[in-house]
Amino acid sequence: METALRLARRGLGEVSPNPAVGCVIVSADPLPRVLGRGRTQRGGRPHAETVALDDARARFGAEALVGATAYVTLEPCSHLGRTPPCADALIAAQIGRVVVACGDPDRRVAGRGIARLRDAGIRVETDVCRVQGEDINIGFFTRVTAGRPMVSLKTATTSDGRIATRTGDSQWITGPAARRHAHLLRARHDAIAVGIGTAQSDDPNLTCRLPGMADRSPVRVIFDSQLHLPMNSKLVQTAGDIQTWILSAHRINKGRRRALEGAGLMVVPIEEVADGQPVPAAALQALGALGVTRLMVEGGARLATGLLRANLVDRLLWYRAPSLIGGDGLPPFGDLGVGDMADMPNFKPLSRTPVGKDTLEIFARVP
Repeated sequence: METALRLARRGLGEVSPNPAVGCVIVSADPLPRVLGRGRTQRGGRPHAETVALDDARARFGAEALVGATAYVTLEPCSHLGRTPPCADALIAAQIGRVVVACGDPDRRVAGRGIARLRDAGIRVETDVCRVQGEDINIGFFTRVTAGRPMVSLKTATTSDGRIATRTGDSQWITGPAARRHAHLLRARHDAIAVGIGTAQSDDPNLTCRLPGMADRSPVRVIFDSQLHLPMNSKLVQTAGDIQTWILSAHRINKGRRRALEGAGLMVVPIEEVADGQPVPAAALQALGALGVTRLMVEGGARLATGLLRANLVDRLLWYRAPSLIGGDGLPPFGDLGVGDMADMPNFKPLSRTPVGKDTLEIFARVP
């Protein structure tokens, strides 16, 4: 199962709107051997079970699958979608035992896949490495149950929590190792978002620029209520090569919209607006409807503050540098409206990893 989980993680950022799943098939021989491995492929198909079954047949023949054990990180699907049901594929291959990390909350599955396997006489074991399996697909689960993507808020600060000096100088707080690592996190998300302020001031690329991973750049999302994104910005100039979406207010300049769409961007009007800005919850619902399961928010104190105030941040990805700026430096967030301690957004630590001279701390929201 650990191997299947590693395979599943490799699909993060590539398989939306489907879950990232890994599958390992082990023979029923007295001395078990791995027959096949697979993970959900780019775009969500074929599924992990199908890839692993095909791998096993190619290497050892179909007869080797009879009575074998399949380790799968998510309950095999039982409905006909773009691909045939994986439960049926396992049954047809005469697999003898299936070990599952966690169930699938999708109402089209939700226990039906396991029931179908058991009805066919296959032994099924569940909840093996369940916590790890659920963590891998928190984005998929959030989209299925809440209609929105999982939100990872990334920030890079000094040890006293400052993102820039009082003059606005911020390059560079963290070192090159941390900045490269942040590109890896981009590749593991379906989309990356910034506010229009960051898009205008930094003119970012918002791509994955690690060697050999240029094709793993996520969809770029700009929260830009009035379509102020400059036509000569890098985001506009490269929109023909990398999917780029703008979340705007419903009432916008139609000519400006035509110009941006002509450059290759997709403008997504959000009807629910507050103070001229798309309401965060409505904006995330729109992204969920577009198939985004994992959203990384990278820039803009205003955007980060709005998401935190709405209790919509699921993960904090916090790079801390071993340096200090002091009280006159700029904080990563604005006013969160905390009047009492009970009103604070609460998070629990998940991991702490040295990255060069800096440290990455990951926190999960406490419901």
